[in-house]
Amino acid sequence: MAEVRNKSPRELRIGCAVFFFISGFGYSSWASRIPTLQQQLHLNEAQLGAVLFALPIGLMLTLPVTGRLLSHYASRSILIIGALLFNIVLCFLGFATAVWQLVIMLFCLGSARNLLNLSVNAQSVGVQSLYTKSIITTFHGIWSLAGFAGAGVGYLMVKYNVPVSYHLMSAGILLVIASIYFYPYTFYQQPVATEKKPLLLFPDKGMIKFALICFASMACENTMYDWSAIYFEKAVHAPKATSTAAFVVYMVAMTTARLVGDKLVNRIGIKAMLNYSGWFILSGFLLAVFLPYTLPAAIGFVLVGLGVACVVPLVFSIAGKSSTLSSGAALASISTIGYLGFLIVPPFVGFVAQAAGLQWSFGIISLLGGLMIWMVSKIEEA
Repeated sequence: MAEVRNKSPRELRIGCAVFFFISGFGYSSWASRIPTLQQQLHLNEAQLGAVLFALPIGLMLTLPVTGRLLSHYASRSILIIGALLFNIVLCFLGFATAVWQLVIMLFCLGSARNLLNLSVNAQSVGVQSLYTKSIITTFHGIWSLAGFAGAGVGYLMVKYNVPVSYHLMSAGILLVIASIYFYPYTFYQQPVATEKKPLLLFPDKGMIKFALICFASMACENTMYDWSAIYFEKAVHAPKATSTAAFVVYMVAMTTARLVGDKLVNRIGIKAMLNYSGWFILSGFLLAVFLPYTLPAAIGFVLVGLGVACVVPLVFSIAGKSSTLSSGAALASISTIGYLGFLIVPPFVGFVAQAAGLQWSFGIISLLGGLMIWMVSKIEEA
């Protein structure tokens, strides 16, 4: 353990950044091959929506378990377990030959992803404590860069007809190796048991507007992860490689916005930034719905990417100043509602798409941009 504690802040920062990259690259690799798996298993939109729901179920069921584990064990221990499990499941995901196999693997992927994501965020807080200047937002930017890289690799795999099984297995093996290699560079935190709290915290009246903003943003973000490529295939009628490129376009826009977001906030303020984000999301989805052609739909995806990029960290920065709740309780309560949007809405898209078409699904999701604009107008000061 002495070896861990003797690592320099720079080494620990690099180690934490690598695990953010592992999380983003692994998830994006899976998301980029959803259309292939849908075709491979002959799933319609409603069936795909039901199958995708297995991942959020696994994640939600392990939320309270992960919280308890982090209060009893060092976050680095949970981190390595989560990273290894996540990437081992990723290795086998492309070999699913039956729907029930994919459902089980997605449930396990969601459970492992929860272990990985919560522990790596705990790591980022620990590493941040070693620095006087803010570095924590950089980690989330790295997650986005990793997501873009994973989407780009996915595009190449589709373009050159690499089987999804080989693609995901190769990605999983490389990420397992990276996890093991960089584990010694993770930050050791003595676990601190907290007082007993409800398994899930919900926001009070003063926090509800922030929770709904996060719900809207996270729902739109994950809808794009799961359905952007499929929308281009089914609604825009684009070739398979172009459909995967649409996901890459979205990831590029979101990543770029996260890297320059702090500079924009310093110029125009948080409330204005959130308001513009809502308008970008609303107009982006509507553009893709009413002009389902390659160029305008791609521009719409760019707008959505710009819109969702900075919402959650900015809302957290405001809500953390709550006078009625501690910052930790406030953020936990908002995260509960936000996570519900991230997990529940994308499967809902599939059911609506099967009944009325993907354009109707995306049109309904655009209303979440309007909800965000309305909730932002109720923020007194940001």
